[in-house]
Amino acid sequence: MTALSIVVPCFNEEACLPELHQRLTAAARSGAGDDYEIVFVNDGSRDGSWRIMQRIAADDPHLLAINLSRNHGHQLALTAGLDLCRGDVILIIDADLQDPPELLPAMLETMRTENADVVYGVRKSRAGETRFKRATAHGFYRLLSRATDVDIPLDAGDFRLMSRRALDALLSMPEQARFIRGMVAWIGFRQVPFAYDRRERFAGETKYPFSKMLRFALDALTGFSSAPLKLASHAGLALSAGSLLLILYIAWAWLAGQSIQGWTSLMLVVVVLGAVQMFVLALLGEYIGRLYNEAKSRPLYIVQDVIGERRAATRLGHIAAATANSDSPGGKGKRPTK
Repeated sequence: MTALSIVVPCFNEEACLPELHQRLTAAARSGAGDDYEIVFVNDGSRDGSWRIMQRIAADDPHLLAINLSRNHGHQLALTAGLDLCRGDVILIIDADLQDPPELLPAMLETMRTENADVVYGVRKSRAGETRFKRATAHGFYRLLSRATDVDIPLDAGDFRLMSRRALDALLSMPEQARFIRGMVAWIGFRQVPFAYDRRERFAGETKYPFSKMLRFALDALTGFSSAPLKLASHAGLALSAGSLLLILYIAWAWLAGQSIQGWTSLMLVVVVLGAVQMFVLALLGEYIGRLYNEAKSRPLYIVQDVIGERRAATRLGHIAAATANSDSPGGKGKRPTK
């Protein structure tokens, strides 16, 4: 075990990695002396990120470099780093340097003085982000807060400091569709906020376009709330009541001998009912799809290569056997050759 682990999921971050490593090293030494490790998780990058990690690891024994077999996504890459790190205290941070590593000593002090298991960053400002992104993030966090029974902090990302016992509780949760900031809130313990100003990305482009943000929001909402299903049931009850009133009106008009103007109103009712039915089926499909993925019980991630010391075993993933080109991962086998 080490005193401190810093876990960083990385996807196409070759422009940030040298500066990131330098600043993380300085922050770790300031907060934990020489008893620390930095865990870089290469999430199937298509640029030179893994080569840079290998080069840094060759010169820095404090670096654990993990190369996943493919792009698993930010939350699963982060899960892999958390699963394989060895620290008593764990810092989660993204590779883009929007969350300043220099805040680590102050966060450690807050954890000690508040006797907390989690110190989570709360964004006072979000430099370098568009109004649309700020507005959608603001609305998403508040919608999620109203829709779930878990007290998920507003305006807080994955940037946080955790104790080992909090991390062990998190790693006991094996679900596939992971919303880690919500899962950390769910485990409880004493959790305190740490306000800070988020900076602009150091280099490169965002790895969360609108489509990924929408998928992430849907995972968060369906993973922590049954409110969409309740919304569907409420819509069904309302439409049933409306249909009953319409039937009563039709019966009254027929008994009164009044002609009914049928086509427009009929089409309107059919379209509304059809749209609501498709919406309800989509919600049911989303929840059933989650059940299907969970029922397969596949490992959450697969590691292709590891450089550096790690935990003896994984809880949630799989480490592939060593290949003919690498003897560092978890097995002694060789890649078959023709």
